[in-house]
Amino acid sequence: MAASLFQPALFAGIVIGVLSALPIVKAGNCCCCMWVIGGGALGAWLLQQNTARGITVAEGMLVGLLAGVIGAVVGLPIAVASQAVLGQVIDQQALLDRIIESAGPIPPELQDTLARARETSMSAGQGAAGLVLSFVVSLGVNLVFATLGGLLGAVFFGKDVGPASPLPSPEPAPPAPPAGL
Repeated sequence: MAASLFQPALFAGIVIGVLSALPIVKAGNCCCCMWVIGGGALGAWLLQQNTARGITVAEGMLVGLLAGVIGAVVGLPIAVASQAVLGQVIDQQALLDRIIESAGPIPPELQDTLARARETSMSAGQGAAGLVLSFVVSLGVNLVFATLGGLLGAVFFGKDVGPASPLPSPEPAPPAPPAGL
């Protein structure tokens, strides 16, 4: 069963990673983690399409969990690449420079604080730490919500296995021997 889980989880994870990392499209996750839950449900649906029997809730949750992990791994390089291509929507350094220029006379204590904030935003270490933090948060969110999506997908898309077979009727008790013999 493990081999049959991987392909639906991989495809669903790619969908989660791409949709959660693209700059404008990722805003859909603000609506109850829509892409992540949808990716988990997609994984359960794909798993159901590959099996003749109905999938269990546990299988749906497992394929959702795997899709969430794959989505976090796939989403990180896509987010980094899109950030490099598109740049910051608001350049923090330019924003701080504009604040300093337009503020006029600034007290020396505030100038020192703004200078430190500008240096901090320029440091390369913060970018790497930000990537690690982003990945950890994405992984945590994906694990929870893609598993939930897999559960929902198993419930909604699972094939009906039909009603349970009725219990066999009890056999009649053997006749009691006649009394008095």
